[in-house]
Amino acid sequence: MNQNDHEHSSYRRPRSVADVTRENVQAMRKLDELAVARRTLADRIAEFVARFCGSITFVWIHAAWFAAWLLWNCLPGLPHFDPYPFTFLTLCVSLEAIFLSAFILISQNYEMRIGERRNHLDLQINLLAEQENTKMLQLLDRMAKKMGLYEEDDPEIQVLEQATRPETLARQIEDALRAQTGRTAEGKRPDKGRK
Repeated sequence: MNQNDHEHSSYRRPRSVADVTRENVQAMRKLDELAVARRTLADRIAEFVARFCGSITFVWIHAAWFAAWLLWNCLPGLPHFDPYPFTFLTLCVSLEAIFLSAFILISQNYEMRIGERRNHLDLQINLLAEQENTKMLQLLDRMAKKMGLYEEDDPEIQVLEQATRPETLARQIEDALRAQTGRTAEGKRPDKGRK
């Protein structure tokens, strides 16, 4: 038995709820480690810069830098390389803002890609769970009929036994959102004067 077979066999044999949650946490940790290992150099640099720029250390460094710059260029007796209105400081801060925003956008794009993958994984797992639940309902319904446990057909069970179509749900959600914003299916606002 290789390691994968051992992992798969132990995954479905929990001894307690804590075992189930521990296995789930470990599976998510492995997915996170895989995502971290696949990062490009640009993603790593952008993440480091974005993390550092979001720290209080970054704020204190800038506060000290601005204070020193302003004092040096305002105190009498010192050579003023950037006198009021501090044009060179404005240029430096503007350039820094451009580069920082680029690094933050790169970092956010990476996080968005990871989020999209997780959402796709969630959707796949939810669809699989829905298919499993539908099949279980069908099997339970057949067992109940065979054992004679109920005499009449339950319309709710018959509806739930049908497979859920994701495209139908997506269309219903879109229709509900359009109705909420006051738009018709054609994308036009309804004429309020019309009855």
